[in-house]
Amino acid sequence: MTVTLITGANKGLGRETARQLIERGHTVYIGARSIERGETAASELGARFVQLDVTDDASVESAMGVIEEREGHLDILVNNAGIGLVALNGPDALKVFDTNTIGVIRVTQAALRLLRKSENPVVVNVSSALGSFWAVTNPERPASHVPAIVYGASKAAVSMLTLQYAKALPDIKFNAVEPGHTATHLGGGGGGGRPVEEGAEVIVRMASIGKDGPTGTFQEDAGELAW
Repeated sequence: MTVTLITGANKGLGRETARQLIERGHTVYIGARSIERGETAASELGARFVQLDVTDDASVESAMGVIEEREGHLDILVNNAGIGLVALNGPDALKVFDTNTIGVIRVTQAALRLLRKSENPVVVNVSSALGSFWAVTNPERPASHVPAIVYGASKAAVSMLTLQYAKALPDIKFNAVEPGHTATHLGGGGGGGRPVEEGAEVIVRMASIGKDGPTGTFQEDAGELAW
């Protein structure tokens, strides 16, 4: 059985990714800060819940301990948790980077001992075209028309983390994904974003790669996205 952990999975893209992976037969752990919301989502989806706050080292270590005790290993980690704030001040910018970027490091580092026990360990980092230097400088791409100073910078950092982890840990496959503008709370709710089912597809695809799958890539619906 493939064991998968998804951070920030009690709603939005994380929840839908969990639903689709459960349909594919995965044992999915929904990581969420809120015990109430996380347990409710897990119950509704047929997933398992683990309390996990990506900004809290003790919470992350505790979550990995739970998975290690129950499963003994972890096959797939989806670093999905993220926040979006205007963040044009130091404290708010720190909150965004702590969740969107440093959170990836916290969770990934804590998960390594479990991922290394898998026959096909995979890490998927949910990034954004707003963090792609190519997309934000290409007038044909929607990302070039959206100012996202701190959020975009945090996601550019996630993309670099993906590349560096892929280089440093060749025994684990690391890829970043761009789910597109999706109708979630982070994406602005119902303000023109595409259905969450579509946004989650690229995450699910990269979480389902085999041993011959890519590493160190940035993926969107149509294939690879330029950094």
